Amino acid sequence: MNKIHGILAQFDGPSALLNAGKTLHQNGYKEFDCHSPFPIHGMDDAMGLKRSPLGYIIALFAIMGGLIGLGIQSWAHSIEYPLVISGKPFFAWQAYIIVTFALFILFGAAASVLGMLGLNKLPLYHHPLFNSDQFKQVTDDGFFVSIGATDKLFNKKVTIDLLKSIGATNIEVIEDIE
Repeated sequence: MNKIHGILAQFDGPSALLNAGKTLHQNGYKEFDCHSPFPIHGMDDAMGLKRSPLGYIIALFAIMGGLIGLGIQSWAHSIEYPLVISGKPFFAWQAYIIVTFALFILFGAAASVLGMLGLNKLPLYHHPLFNSDQFKQVTDDGFFVSIGATDKLFNKKVTIDLLKSIGATNIEVIEDIE
């Protein structure tokens, strides 16, 4: 017998999915996700999601990249090879802006990609939801809620009854295939 991964429920449209996300959040569910073929305005608030820390990660690494670029150039020109060229001072910060900016952008871009992968727990090579035939509709015209069995409030019967009461159709129990 396979272990239960969670429950997948289909809804009729974006407003029904928005209502489902809001209801699940109000009932205390934490391990659930809403799936739709396009972004739905207000879904993050309805699900009780917090702001992503990705912007702070990008800013930190971008500033660090800029400081590294400025630091290496300052060290090379002022300390390691202190040559006076055309009467410029040892710390000619105007000449350092191009490399500093390039490393600022490079570190920020790398942090955005790696931060997104890390925060989304990717790469994930397979997910049990992909075993569901009805879940294939999510890329076309399907609106789904998946509730993980790891949620503290997860109870198969109670969760299914709650989903039915808020208008879910095609409720399916998703099992982990071992």
